[in-house]
Amino acid sequence: MVEIDSETSVPSPISNPDLFDHSTAENEFLSSFNSGRLAHAWLITGPKGIGKATLSHRIARFILTRNYSFDNSSTLFKDNFERGDPQSLAVDITNPVCRRIISGGHPDFLNIERSVDDKTGKLRKEITIDAVRDISLFLTKTPAEGGWRVIIIDNVDELNFNAANAVLKVLEEPPKQALILLVSNNPARLLPTIRSRCRRLSLNLLSNKTIKELLIQNNAKISPENLDQLVDMASGSFGHALELSKEGGFEIYREVNDILNMMPEIDLTRIHQLGDKLNRDKTGKVSEHTFDLINHWLVKVIKDMAKSKISSLEGWFEIWENTGDLFNKTKRLNLDTKQTILSTLIAIKNITGQLEAKQ
Repeated sequence: MVEIDSETSVPSPISNPDLFDHSTAENEFLSSFNSGRLAHAWLITGPKGIGKATLSHRIARFILTRNYSFDNSSTLFKDNFERGDPQSLAVDITNPVCRRIISGGHPDFLNIERSVDDKTGKLRKEITIDAVRDISLFLTKTPAEGGWRVIIIDNVDELNFNAANAVLKVLEEPPKQALILLVSNNPARLLPTIRSRCRRLSLNLLSNKTIKELLIQNNAKISPENLDQLVDMASGSFGHALELSKEGGFEIYREVNDILNMMPEIDLTRIHQLGDKLNRDKTGKVSEHTFDLINHWLVKVIKDMAKSKISSLEGWFEIWENTGDLFNKTKRLNLDTKQTILSTLIAIKNITGQLEAKQ
């Protein structure tokens, strides 16, 4: 049995000083910063669980501890601010500025994420307009420490319609010395106008070596043979590896993988049994694993087909996008999970059968 020890010490993004395998993205941000023409909004993208939020908080700590300010002219920095070309975003996590950021006490830092519903005591399914209204109030204030204000929205994919439009309004009229960092797993599903007003910073998947080291480093109780399998299942995401190691992730992985690898053959009895299991899942974790596994499988198929250049990817991209939208709606609106899985797997069966017929 694979499990993560209760004493596992994976730090939250806001307090995590370490960043792995993303030096290219870090250097791209630093290059923009050192040029003196830093974009006011950044869309930080990549699969779930690879360190996007960690990078965002690393940027926030860097900006707020440097106390830089841009001039409106073509010159880089005002004379009364620190100069230099920093080569890393790393800062001492124990310094007073960082401690205030982590505790939520820094007046120039705002972190927007899903809030807890007072009625149910659970996290809301989406980020509401009420949370986004805090941004307007935050930006009307003069920077308390005379430098930059930093806003992180984690995850911008979770904004509801009204909240997304409110964020768009902020992006259309950005105030001076305000840096907005939007974390996104699926940027293609955002409003095009939000994407167009941000500079994109794309993060790559983590290496298998990094994921393995992180699992060991964070006290994961996993046998050597299961460790290698878990790393392979993670598909470049440390967060995915952690989730799979809990809540029956291995068992669900094998069930879903067996069903998908039989395509275009389909065992409806087995799929109904899987659907029943997901409907009995009160935590939502098993359903989340299943959605992620199907998404990872589709991405892998698309990548393999793109490399082979044998057939058109159009139908596969459509299924991937439709599946992502359906999974999000199922989670947000509490739709029938069994029906969602059944519809998705039948759609995959149909396109797989079409592909075989052409070959």
